[in-house]
Amino acid sequence: MSNWQLVFSSLSVFLLTTTACFAGAYEDFFQALERDDEAVVVGLLRRGMDVDSVDPDGNTPLMLAARTGRRQMLETLLRNKANILKINKYNDSALMLAALRGHGEIVESLVSKGADINPLGWTPLIYAAFEGRTSIARFLLEEGADVDAKSPNGTTALMAATRNAHLETVEMLVEEGADLEAKNQQGQTAMDLATVAGHTNIAKILIRAKESRP
Repeated sequence: MSNWQLVFSSLSVFLLTTTACFAGAYEDFFQALERDDEAVVVGLLRRGMDVDSVDPDGNTPLMLAARTGRRQMLETLLRNKANILKINKYNDSALMLAALRGHGEIVESLVSKGADINPLGWTPLIYAAFEGRTSIARFLLEEGADVDAKSPNGTTALMAATRNAHLETVEMLVEEGADLEAKNQQGQTAMDLATVAGHTNIAKILIRAKESRP
């Protein structure tokens, strides 16, 4: 065997071994995240694992920690320079997932670290309103969230809360000046959605709000 053949053979073995090790570390990393095993996660990060590695849906470890409400893991990932602005293949960020699942402390932590409160498309506020997370929605508004931001299909936070009959959230959004006349792509206002769904209590709130505004 020539010297070049020996070099090529050695290089091939090295690459195969490295690939196998990387694949094993990747699996260990995401399994440790699922178990909330901070020691293993930190150990793999110190060995060179990318803190912004993604699962098949494009979720980073930070997104997974935010979605499941694992505050300590989230803080560990942030200390290791996790990218707070990453989005998955559904265009969801860590902040959006935390708002949707109702993890208020994580929402506050992410916002304090510079998470995008007003991304294009679906927003953390709309997600919070969709699930009736009133305290989170109020916090986001206090931090500068656009109360009338629209999703790609024209849904606003008020429409989302109305559709799912979240009375308290609707009241809060109305108090914060949400646009009562905004329309989605089907030309429906929040009032239209309340009427169609038979949410009479919400319809009364919207009627009173409309009558009281200049």
